[in-house]
Amino acid sequence: MSNTPSLLHMIETLVSTPSVSSSDASLDQGNLAVIEHLAGWLADSGFSVEVMTLPGDSRKANLIATLGSGTGGLVLSGHTDTVPYDEGKWQHDPFSLTQANQRLYGLGTSDMKAFLALAIEASRGLRAGDLKEPLILLATADEETSMAGAKALVDRGLPQARHAIIGEPTGLRPVRMHKGMMMEAINLQGHSGHSSDPALGNSALEAMYSVIGALREWRNELQQKYYDACFAVPVPTLNLGHIHGGDNPNRICAECELHIDLRPLPGMDPQQLREELHQRTLATLRDSGIQVSFKSLFDGVPAMETPASAAIVQLAEKLTGHSSEAVAFGTEAPYFNQLGIETVILGPGDIDQAHQPDEYLALDRLTPTIEILEQMINTICIRRDPLL
Repeated sequence: MSNTPSLLHMIETLVSTPSVSSSDASLDQGNLAVIEHLAGWLADSGFSVEVMTLPGDSRKANLIATLGSGTGGLVLSGHTDTVPYDEGKWQHDPFSLTQANQRLYGLGTSDMKAFLALAIEASRGLRAGDLKEPLILLATADEETSMAGAKALVDRGLPQARHAIIGEPTGLRPVRMHKGMMMEAINLQGHSGHSSDPALGNSALEAMYSVIGALREWRNELQQKYYDACFAVPVPTLNLGHIHGGDNPNRICAECELHIDLRPLPGMDPQQLREELHQRTLATLRDSGIQVSFKSLFDGVPAMETPASAAIVQLAEKLTGHSSEAVAFGTEAPYFNQLGIETVILGPGDIDQAHQPDEYLALDRLTPTIEILEQMINTICIRRDPLL
């Protein structure tokens, strides 16, 4: 891999190449330039490289880079997009790699461009002939918004492998479970009128009060029914995050909208939850004269669980010295599991650095990450340990 830049040069190049994804179209960017950097480095290193442009947006793509052939193997995966940054709140340039205080500052250092460079570094010098099972480096688009990259992989049934590591920020502690997430808007349409006589209208705001009561009751039912002590918050959560209704105190409110965030535990089906949400809302408003419509603000990420007995979980625990954990944030892991790939989330960053001004990655995380990934590759792809 003599043509591959140094590790810090790779991280600097990735950080300095903007790839913000956002639901706000004015902020949303493509990730193709990042993918092209990665594709060039990996092609020069002997990997077979496929750039998969996402349907409907030529600015965005996934990268599947494979070294070796055969069944099984190991995927090292990361998303190439970042969230927007808070202009004026960074002390360091978010699009330059700044080394200070034994840290690497820059947008994407922790979440999670740097992991892709570390994965390439861990594979430095490998040749296809060294591997009994393939090594696949995967880079995806739009994880921070729509999961479009991961969904496109599922649609194509790629990649095909037995094990995967997703390098999201976990402080180098293996994660095998996380909650799901979905977001929904509930819009109520009533009838305006003069506030001096309630009979002149039909208040959408008062109807939403009834809906909120029904949702809180449903939340209590869910939390009585579902419980998992592996999580710091061991029950599903339903957050009433935004509400807006009406335009003047002396007018009966004609329209009201509520936005909610629901985070299910493993074993809870997001589609069934959405259907129950709709049914309960409609039942609450029956015979009220209020019209209701629903809008998915975020279709959702399923909850994720890889069995504790899975070989990749046990290997990650052995190499890190930590038992596997459960977290509340979502990742692309459920989509990998849909492909039949047993997946662990394990990366050098810290989640409290993600989405923050002056995001950083501690320098002392670099070498341990490379060593863990090298041992993963050696165990799964080179030695093909029979325990796996």
